Amino acid sequence: MSDDIHNHKTRMARKKTLIDATIARANTERGLLLVLTGNGKGKSSSAFGMVARALGHGMKVGVAQFIKSRTDTGEEGFFSRQPGVEWQVLGDGFTWDTQDREGDIATARRGWAAAQRMLTDASFDLVVLDELTYLLNYGYLDSAEVLRAIAARPVMQHVVVTGRAASSALIEMADTVSEIVDEKHAYRAGVKAQKGVDL
Repeated sequence: MSDDIHNHKTRMARKKTLIDATIARANTERGLLLVLTGNGKGKSSSAFGMVARALGHGMKVGVAQFIKSRTDTGEEGFFSRQPGVEWQVLGDGFTWDTQDREGDIATARRGWAAAQRMLTDASFDLVVLDELTYLLNYGYLDSAEVLRAIAARPVMQHVVVTGRAASSALIEMADTVSEIVDEKHAYRAGVKAQKGVDL
């Protein structure tokens, strides 16, 4: 056996021992709060990947999609037809389109009522609160009330929150936080949103 092969085998054996020990120590089972934030593309897409994963395990999923008002996206078209998914489009559109703070606040509060129902229903194994960070950052919803509701959810319920600029309180509360970084985007090169990628 060459030195390179022997050294690789030795390093991987040590690594396996460390990873196996870490996995063995992780013996708690409970619902997780995941926050997907940052300026890059892919926060909602990542959350919807978890929706697919949960459905693959026969779990029930609720999606509360704030801000966005489109009902013609590929993910909504696909997942809303799947058994075990409740998909709620709860927005009137981006704030620069609506230009109506009072109306946006009223819509946010109606949407939050639908989300609260999911967060108190133990039959939902996974709840996605898509674009929730905007409602907190703009002051459309009371942040403390929202965080209390998330904390009080059923013990085995997983929650995913997406959106830019997640608050420090939300990040502190979360079990897993991923920041999606914007390195480059086709939109800035004049490419319009594409079906199957952006819509």
